Amino acid sequence: MSIPEKTPEGIAHMRESCAIAATVLAKLKEHVSPGITTYDLDQIAKGLIASYGARSADYGYQIGSRRFPAYICVSVNEEVVHGIGNLRRILRDGDIVSLDVTVEYNGYIGDNAITVPVGRITPALQQLLQVTERALQLGIEQARVNNRIGDISATIQEHVESHGFSVVRDLVGHGVGQSMHEPPEIPNFGRRGTGPKIRPGMTLAIEPMVNAGGYRTKTLADGWTVATTDGSHSAHFEHTVLTTDRGPEILTLPR
Repeated sequence: MSIPEKTPEGIAHMRESCAIAATVLAKLKEHVSPGITTYDLDQIAKGLIASYGARSADYGYQIGSRRFPAYICVSVNEEVVHGIGNLRRILRDGDIVSLDVTVEYNGYIGDNAITVPVGRITPALQQLLQVTERALQLGIEQARVNNRIGDISATIQEHVESHGFSVVRDLVGHGVGQSMHEPPEIPNFGRRGTGPKIRPGMTLAIEPMVNAGGYRTKTLADGWTVATTDGSHSAHFEHTVLTTDRGPEILTLPR
C-alpha cells in the first residue's frame, strides 16, 4: 500500500485548506441553537465556504451512481455521520449534532468535525462528548513518526471502552490530501504495533465515532446517513493532522 507523503508545497496547501475548514466549522458552531434546522446549518456552511474562495468537497461526492446532495454532513443524536440537511429536521433542546466540514482549496482537502450540544444536554451525553473528544486527542498523540497506525487505533478504542462506550467499526479515519480519502485507513479499534508505519509528511484525518450503546450501525433510506442500529446517541470529533519529526501537528485550527 502506497501512502502519500506531502511535499513542502503540498503541506503549504494543506495548511490553507485545513485552516479554512476549521474556521468554517468554528463559525458554523455558533449558529447551533434550538429551533434551527439542519438545512439552515448546511446553507450557512455553504455561504461560509464560498466566502473563503473554497468549495465543499462533500457536495456532489460520488459513490457509484449516487452523489451527495449537501454541502456538509449534519448528523443528529443517533445519526453517526453523513447526515443530510433537512428543513423538517429541527434541532431541539437536549439534542446533540455532529458537524462535519470538508473543503477543497487550491486542489487540497481540509477535513474536520465536532459534536455540539443543543441547549442543555444530560450529564450522560456530556460525558459521551467529552470521552469522544479526549479519544481524538489521545489518538493524535500517537500519530508520531515510527509509531504504527494501530497505535492510534488501539489508544482510541481503549479510552472509549474504558468509559463504557463503543467505537464504530464500519467507518474509519483516513489519509487526506488531494483526495478526500487516501491511504491509510485509520480504524478506531485495533492492536498496537500493527498497520503501516507512520512517516514524516503524512496528513491523516483522525476521527473517533463513538456510540453510547453498541457499535453496530445501519444506513438509512436516503442512502447516505449512517445511524446506530440500537438508536443510541453517537458523537464524532475529527482533525486533520500532519506527521513531523517534531511530533503530530493539528492542521485544522481556525485562523
